[in-house]
Amino acid sequence: MSLGNSLFQARKKCGLSQEDVADKLGVSRQTVSKWETDETVPDIRQSKKMAVLYHVSLDELIDFDIDFKEIQDAIAKTSEEVEEKINWTNAWEKKYPILLQYQANVNIPNYAHRINVMLDELKQEYNFSEQDAMLVLKDILYNVWKNRKNK
Repeated sequence: MSLGNSLFQARKKCGLSQEDVADKLGVSRQTVSKWETDETVPDIRQSKKMAVLYHVSLDELIDFDIDFKEIQDAIAKTSEEVEEKINWTNAWEKKYPILLQYQANVNIPNYAHRINVMLDELKQEYNFSEQDAMLVLKDILYNVWKNRKNK
């Protein structure tokens, strides 16, 4: 789905006309039409106002298919300094609330010990660095999960 289509769908779900939106945002009806037909894009301030108006998060409002190459480029451009500052649990918590809830119930030291053993085995057997061992283990875990999901 394109950004314009996402904006159109959100507006329709709220039962608003393009004129209603234009009046509330202080723009012309034609401007709203151009946003919804992907002729132009709203600036971030207008997008935030629309999210509030449509009762959705900004992420939900602009949720449209991003080219996979764009994602790869963004990852490649992220420096190690920036990466170190990212709290991935907080970044994913909205989509996956379990990431903030499991700590109270899961025996974390038990799983951490078992994971540490697997990481050490990967490092010793294949001479992987800490990071490479973690990435390999993460990839194996993901593929196991994906295979179980597809059964």
